[in-house]
Amino acid sequence: MKKFLTALLILICTSLPVMADTISEDKSDFAEISSVIDDAAFDIRYYSANNFTGHKIDGYKAPKAYMTKKALAALAKAAEDLRGQGYRLLIWDSYRPQKAVDDFVRWINDPVNMGDKSFYPDLLKSDLLEGKYIMAKSGHTRGSTVDLTIIKKDGGFVDMGGTFDLFSEISHPDYQYLTDPQKNNRKILHDAMIKAGFNALDSEWWHFTLKDEPYPDTYFNFDVE
Repeated sequence: MKKFLTALLILICTSLPVMADTISEDKSDFAEISSVIDDAAFDIRYYSANNFTGHKIDGYKAPKAYMTKKALAALAKAAEDLRGQGYRLLIWDSYRPQKAVDDFVRWINDPVNMGDKSFYPDLLKSDLLEGKYIMAKSGHTRGSTVDLTIIKKDGGFVDMGGTFDLFSEISHPDYQYLTDPQKNNRKILHDAMIKAGFNALDSEWWHFTLKDEPYPDTYFNFDVE
């Protein structure tokens, strides 16, 4: 009888569904980047049509940028480090609602709307999802990822050898055909972010995620407003 009950318990446990990722509307542990880093600049691309889809993205109701408070505290450390080297941050994107990612996927699956081809000049639109340039579940939606670059303190341009959301090998942090100044500029940003506690992405020089992110299995879906 005991063997039967043990076998039954094992069968029940192995038959239970795996818990899915959590979708949350709770924004209580988030803060606006500008509330902590007062010299940061912003160019929130998904609030405008200046992105690969060619249209304003669902969920972006204001040109603002939010992060989890833990990630923002780490980003503030990177900003302080870079400030001492004569730079400040320019933010392109940070927290991204799940509805925005769903918008990306709908656009990819639309056979008519090609968006802005300049962002994927050497790829088919279908390659963006199949090649994992765009994910159906994004780290941005967990609230501790940021897309950014550095600018000079006076707002002057810093040459990184490629633009934001350019889906190309040029965007790989270690792309070999960069000039020495471009390589150095990428290194300045990379080193400051790593030192502050972020991980880099091997396909996008501008993308960083907090190593010890507070919500690794939670995808948020409140609007940016």
